[in-house]
Amino acid sequence: MKILAVTNMYPTPERPGTGVFIEQQVNSLVSRGIDVRVMFVDRRKNGPSVYYRIGSMLERELAEFAPDLVHVMYGGVMAEQVTKQRGLPPTLVTFHGSDLLGENLSGLFRKLISHYGVYCSRRAARRADGIIVVARHLLRALGKGFNSGKVQVIPCGIDLERFKPLDQSRCRERLGWQVDDFHILFATSAGDPVKRPELARAATDLLNRKCGEAKFHVLSGTPNNEVPNWLNAADVLLLTSKHEGSPTIVKEALACGLPVVSVPVGDVPERITGISGCYLAEPGPEDLARKLELVYNGRQRVNCGEKLQELSCETIAGKLEQFYREILRNCGKQETHFSNGAIENLDYVPNYGITSRMRDGVANEGQRA
Repeated sequence: MKILAVTNMYPTPERPGTGVFIEQQVNSLVSRGIDVRVMFVDRRKNGPSVYYRIGSMLERELAEFAPDLVHVMYGGVMAEQVTKQRGLPPTLVTFHGSDLLGENLSGLFRKLISHYGVYCSRRAARRADGIIVVARHLLRALGKGFNSGKVQVIPCGIDLERFKPLDQSRCRERLGWQVDDFHILFATSAGDPVKRPELARAATDLLNRKCGEAKFHVLSGTPNNEVPNWLNAADVLLLTSKHEGSPTIVKEALACGLPVVSVPVGDVPERITGISGCYLAEPGPEDLARKLELVYNGRQRVNCGEKLQELSCETIAGKLEQFYREILRNCGKQETHFSNGAIENLDYVPNYGITSRMRDGVANEGQRA
């Protein structure tokens, strides 16, 4: 089977922490013997106008690679531009959250762009042969009228070999954190108002007035291979986002045994309900501080390794492969067969901003924020 993965997020030497969850998904597909080429539409480097050159980029990829299926890894303008092209093989789009929900906490200009992106996502969804949402609550954002067989809920997987419990004292020593302090970890992309950092800091300040030992750490732009050290060094992960899809950092935290305190957002309630030491809180500093205090008083790690097996990269790749085959059958297409998986990545074509070189086997491990 040959898959063309179209994405606007992918690790680069300049931004090794961007789109690592996409790279991990691609690598997991390759490990199952699927032939994958990554078409990287680098908006940050080439500007938003690159989306309107997608037609010529796709034409080249289809001629050179002849994929059985095109998997658009994110919604918005990119997905709309891909799905509007004529002569495509069966096409699948994955929606992650903001591409269907928008970014209503941003400034006016950003809101307008965000709303246009949501409009484009819905247009792309109606054209696509298959749809993936990473969390069940995003089904409502798609709107009505979709055939249930066309849509599946498949979250992004996590690397359980990398994200696992480590010695907390050693991790703190490596990061230069005080061993006896209570360390709160807050993950965000730089300047993202949806994460509501001011709410997280307000809750931490309230806890500090009572306990006096809480330290607030921001995880942003950290290489993926260092993230397990942060998660194992911390005492709690604090999530205060206005909206989310299926936040990878929550699943990675649980895999490292880190308690989570979160507002009820995205699929977080589904992930942490029933796990002793994790708490849902109302989106106000007082209740968040109360739940943080419960973790402070307990100072215990969580144990949910078995529950996370269903979210491993390998398990998720199997679900993706099964859905690919269903889409091909429904479209009356025959897949191309290969004895070994391969991935095309790493070499960037200046005129397109895409990846293009064939490499046998699995790509090098990536990094993420």
